[in-house]
Amino acid sequence: MTMLVVAVALTDAEGRVLLARRPAGRQHAGLWEFPGGKVEPDETPRAALVRELREELGIEIDAADLTPVAFSESPGERHLTLLLYRCRSWRGEARAIDAAEICWSVPTEFGRFAMPPADRPLAETLAAER
Repeated sequence: MTMLVVAVALTDAEGRVLLARRPAGRQHAGLWEFPGGKVEPDETPRAALVRELREELGIEIDAADLTPVAFSESPGERHLTLLLYRCRSWRGEARAIDAAEICWSVPTEFGRFAMPPADRPLAETLAAER
């Protein structure tokens, strides 16, 4: 079975990207990731990101503002395909509603953050974009 997951590289005017730290009690607790979540059976990936960012960060985005960037796969019992989009426009101020904390970082410094296996290749793609 393949689980489809979406994530966003929420990018501010200075080129920094928001990372969220997974809360205690969850798989990969304490690791940093790109915000997002599972795509529900009745959702498109873009609609899932609109919903997830509202729930996790308290911000509103328009699906039309999401640009596909990359994807990664994590094989295993639950095969995971992670789709990464970039978003440069949102309404509201991001806050850690469903995360232990959030921070902004330039992609070239992502290497200092411990990340889940599916997020690491996406971080490397963003860091190499320059």
